Amino acid sequence: MPSKQEFNEFLKKLRKESEYSIIIVEGIKDKKSLEKFDIKNIITLKRPLYAVIENVVKIGRPCIILTDLDKKGKELYSRLSSGLKQFGVKIDNNPRDFLFKTNLRQIEGLPSYLEKLD
Repeated sequence: MPSKQEFNEFLKKLRKESEYSIIIVEGIKDKKSLEKFDIKNIITLKRPLYAVIENVVKIGRPCIILTDLDKKGKELYSRLSSGLKQFGVKIDNNPRDFLFKTNLRQIEGLPSYLEKLD
């Protein structure tokens, strides 16, 4: 499991990547959780997946998919990933892979998870 220092490095890198990449999360609570760490360019799945995919393709930037790490989130990730790849959108899986090394399963729980690492 990553240390607090590794987690802070992860957030620093994600903050930097969010300046030029699009971050996709499931809901508004997930978005607010990431915004607490100054992460930008966050899109929520409040519209149908095809509309989100069309929007991301239109913007034309690389993408980071941070759906929850539970069964539903994995399913959404799979559908989003294949849909975006179909249109040639580059997807960075490193942030998601990092989160799988933790006990965190919901993005909205990120701030409280980080507090517990003290």
